[in-house]
Amino acid sequence: MFHEAEVPREKWRVGAEAERFGVDRDTGAPLMYDGERGVLRVLESVAAHGYAEYREVPGGPVIGLTQGLRSVTLEPGAQLELSGSPFADVHQIRAEFEAHLAELAHVSEQMNVAWLGVGFHPFARQSELPWVPKERYAIMREYLPTRGARGVDMMRRTATVQANFDYSDEGDALRKLQLCLRLSPLVNALFANSPFYEGRLSGKVSERGAVWLEMDPSRSGLIAQLADAKAPRYLDYAEWALDAGMFFFKRDGAIVHNTGQTFRDFMKSGYQGHQATFDDWALHVNTLFPDARLKRTLEVRCCDSVPLPLTLAIQALFTGILYDDQALTEATELSHGYSLAELTIAQPELVRVGIHGSIGGRPARALAERLLDIAASGLSRRAVPDAAGQSEVQYLAPIVSLTSRGEVPADRLSQGLEGASEAELRRAVIERAQF
Repeated sequence: MFHEAEVPREKWRVGAEAERFGVDRDTGAPLMYDGERGVLRVLESVAAHGYAEYREVPGGPVIGLTQGLRSVTLEPGAQLELSGSPFADVHQIRAEFEAHLAELAHVSEQMNVAWLGVGFHPFARQSELPWVPKERYAIMREYLPTRGARGVDMMRRTATVQANFDYSDEGDALRKLQLCLRLSPLVNALFANSPFYEGRLSGKVSERGAVWLEMDPSRSGLIAQLADAKAPRYLDYAEWALDAGMFFFKRDGAIVHNTGQTFRDFMKSGYQGHQATFDDWALHVNTLFPDARLKRTLEVRCCDSVPLPLTLAIQALFTGILYDDQALTEATELSHGYSLAELTIAQPELVRVGIHGSIGGRPARALAERLLDIAASGLSRRAVPDAAGQSEVQYLAPIVSLTSRGEVPADRLSQGLEGASEAELRRAVIERAQF
């Protein structure tokens, strides 16, 4: 499947995905799935802009919308996600997100909803959140807590920004994948934006990052055998994926629950008379959640959800380092300036203090500043102008400004809120975190 996804350089695209929490502007209460205060009402309104409704089965509940290559979907706790179309540049991504926000504006005003770009729900307890009626979510709800302490938190109380990229061949794919894995804890620290837990400061700049450190280790994290490999291959990624536990597979349109069996054992022994198929494998690969993963694209998954200007900065950062040969070489050299063991040891500190931490004795801030310089140079060499003649470098400005002050997004989000009342904190976060 990976060979089939290879595309020549001239057809490389970038696609953005962003999840957000919907909350009442006055109370901070989360949206439910249905009813007057439900995210289903939001989907019904957005559908009027030319989207088709998506249901798992005919007559089933609506769980998403599609329009061409873009989709608007729901995560398990009713987080709203735009999975954007693949575009040639970040300028087009900006235009798509601006159009999406315009589609949301009327219903959001009617419902008094604010959409928060933040990596962990700043207010809600688990008991206050809905479950979106998608069958795989019910399976994950039961299985993931057996494999990590915060599986349900990951599902319902985290939100992320992702970026998708193309690759031309096996060497290109694995070089990019390895780089993104080795950079992911640093980039998570750079864009850390989840300093709250149930209405109070959590003591971490990325509560979402902390959640992912307590997830199913067989399907998430840094993929050690790839991140540290000398010459990784598609086979290495496949070998890792074979040993991750399955969620389910489908037969004749129906879901067959099969939690925990590794795909390797499924291929060898089958399950309840069923034998593994290529479609089962493709489905299984899409249920794995490492910090960067291979599907039909390379998907980078390490960032907290952030407001739109920083969402565009994430797309620009990775576009700059992955789509320019010199930048790719320089970023790879930077990522090998520390060992995988040093990176793993650093992760708890990075989710706690962000770029004030270190990796293998090297200040994370200095590493982050160097990475931003590399990305800016790569974007300058790409030299893709917008209508005003500005290159994609412009989208790095918000994160460069923060980093130059030794700050991460969480610092701005939480500024002055030590000792704030619950109501004061809620008002400030809703104002500051709007997507």
